[in-house]
Amino acid sequence: MKNPAVPILFSAAFFFYACKKTESKIIDTKTESKSPEKFILDSLSVNDSVKINEKLSVNYASKVLIFPTLKDKALLDSIYYDKKGITDYSKQGLQNFLDKDKAEFFSSVKEDSKEWISDIQNPQTWEAGSFMKLISQNDDFLQIEYLHTSYQGGAHGNYSFDTRVFDLKNNKKLDLKDITTMPKARLEELLMKNLDKLPSGTTNSDGPVKNSDMLLVDVIPANKDFYFDEKNLYFHYSPYEIAAFAAGDIVIPVSWKELDGTINPEFKKRMKIN
Repeated sequence: MKNPAVPILFSAAFFFYACKKTESKIIDTKTESKSPEKFILDSLSVNDSVKINEKLSVNYASKVLIFPTLKDKALLDSIYYDKKGITDYSKQGLQNFLDKDKAEFFSSVKEDSKEWISDIQNPQTWEAGSFMKLISQNDDFLQIEYLHTSYQGGAHGNYSFDTRVFDLKNNKKLDLKDITTMPKARLEELLMKNLDKLPSGTTNSDGPVKNSDMLLVDVIPANKDFYFDEKNLYFHYSPYEIAAFAAGDIVIPVSWKELDGTINPEFKKRMKIN
């Protein structure tokens, strides 16, 4: 998930999301009687910068996914939860929102910087980024990762993730209780046990560093940022959420076998979990 050097990790993540050109594609899904049509996915990217003065430049980048076949307003409100005030979810509507958001960001930095810009010693570029990424769309479950990045001086930029799963069959955001009824304490035990199942990607002079070596908490909570595949339920943690920044973001898998006996029957059937 991560490279050893955190500043490099931030730059790589920002470059990958910010520089990818607008793309359109159609993803075939399994046909059900309720939704015989193809699921259509489109995307829109914005990447622009402005120079405040000789010392400070500002960059704004964003990528949004667009879903022309989704019409339920409550569902779309949840998908675009981080786009405050948006009401038009068409491609043009989202373009208008990003253009307005970009202009407001540039204006706010320009205004706020008047008091302290003389304190900046070396030329630098401040950044703000927001990027949507499709994890998967299967069995009428739409899984999206949201990456938010920023840099406003200092040793490194900051970034955080949100992960959401949407039930397209019932037009709602999926909650953990819709997947498993496992008691909180038992799930926390599994998360701690599985903390090092996926390598951290962080190294030092002695070699690879385990996630558990950088842990900041005594209990790992089952957070709201989860997704899944045919093998596991995954919990995604942003930097500082459970571990030091050097650990980057951490993903902890919990297998369906470990959750056996607590999986929601309807979910189990739709995911074909044996």
